[in-house]
Amino acid sequence: MARKPPSHRSRPARRKMTGSKTEGVKRSRVTAKPEQDDATRMLHRKVKTASGRKISSKLWIERQINDPYVRKAKEKGYRSRAAFKLEELDDKFGLVKPGSLVVDLGCAPGGWVQIAMKRGADRVVGIDLLPVDPVAGADLIEFDFMDERAPDKIKALLGAEPDLVMSDLAANTTGHRQTDHLKTVALVEAAAEFAMQTLRPGGHFVTKVFQGGAEKVLLKRLKNNFQKVQHAKPESSRKGSPEIYLVALNLQRRDP
Repeated sequence: MARKPPSHRSRPARRKMTGSKTEGVKRSRVTAKPEQDDATRMLHRKVKTASGRKISSKLWIERQINDPYVRKAKEKGYRSRAAFKLEELDDKFGLVKPGSLVVDLGCAPGGWVQIAMKRGADRVVGIDLLPVDPVAGADLIEFDFMDERAPDKIKALLGAEPDLVMSDLAANTTGHRQTDHLKTVALVEAAAEFAMQTLRPGGHFVTKVFQGGAEKVLLKRLKNNFQKVQHAKPESSRKGSPEIYLVALNLQRRDP
């Protein structure tokens, strides 16, 4: 008996696939642009962590790059952003008078010296542990202010009683909070003592302090010697920074 040939069932034709999407009405996506608060607003720039670089160093560099006062200081030729702090304090309290004689304690890198000269000081005598590039009209000493010989060195250069003593002194931190606090207090007290012993009658004193401001004993003493004493925090001082400034105006008398 002859075998029947196998039957071939017809298979349905396969649908041809393509990579195209079904045609239709295309929908457009509109992304709202963020509004800018002001013309100076910029994108935050981040710094890559280089091999061997500490996280703290990376954060410091990143903060400097994104700090508007650092940029402004470069534009104006100021040596540091701290120059704007003195500008604000002078605007508010009238510290620098035309023709005045000024002492700058902790003067590196020279930003406060620049502002004092720009605002009419006749001469500035500055002192710092670090070397400072020359500033026209200023005598700058590379010396430790906490050395017992420092006051006499400054007085010799002054030749007369100063009209303003300003201090931006800051102790090198150790990481131990109580130790760092005591070192800072010692600097503030030394600067205040120098100011009260050398300023002319009616002279002014401004110094950087931290945390809760000046110690109660020092604050009381300053109030006994100056007509007006108060704390101030310039807008250019970094937000979150514990630094504030103590301003003592119009020396009335000197403690014996």
